[in-house]
Amino acid sequence: MANNKIRIMLVDDHTVVRNGVRLMLSSESDIVVAGEAANAQDALALVRDRQFDVALVDIAMPGKNGLDLLRLLRAEQPKLAVLILSTYSEEVYAVRALKLGAAGYLTKDSPAAVLIAAVRKAAAGGKYVSQALTEKIAGMLGGGGAATHEELSNRELEVLKMIAAGESLVKIADTLHLSPNTVTTYRTRILEKMGMTSNAELTRYAIENGLLI
Repeated sequence: MANNKIRIMLVDDHTVVRNGVRLMLSSESDIVVAGEAANAQDALALVRDRQFDVALVDIAMPGKNGLDLLRLLRAEQPKLAVLILSTYSEEVYAVRALKLGAAGYLTKDSPAAVLIAAVRKAAAGGKYVSQALTEKIAGMLGGGGAATHEELSNRELEVLKMIAAGESLVKIADTLHLSPNTVTTYRTRILEKMGMTSNAELTRYAIENGLLI
């Protein structure tokens, strides 16, 4: 780590969020925010131009989402520790983020002390996992099984959430830059994988499992 400081890259499309995170980290003498990006494209340009120890990445961003960016960052800079910092609860994305190589998963309501500890742990090569997530993973490894939505691909999960939020197939297609027929195909796959038959069932599941913000 240059100058014995942990160099952080913040990736979030909301300036207010980046300002808040930077403020939380600024009081630590061993941590410096060395770059910021509002989307995946800018983040990739940054890591090709500068050296970072830890990237703090949001999931919900325009264009490529945080999981897409995580995959690209891992390919571009395998030694870069990527921490996901999201409004989504651990139930929604944490397990799949860890499977993609994330160094940890935190929600944006995490206390500053937790965020700082996670950054230091990630920079040292470790992984930050909350007690609740540790128990969830242990349950899955012990045969407890994964929640149904964890069997979906990242794109399928996006479509599920948008259906549950009441978006039309045409609106979903426009938002995700897909054809309506492709979205219809995704919907069919989602229903099959989850053993459901209607949008109402998907919506009820999404609400009960905290998939909607």
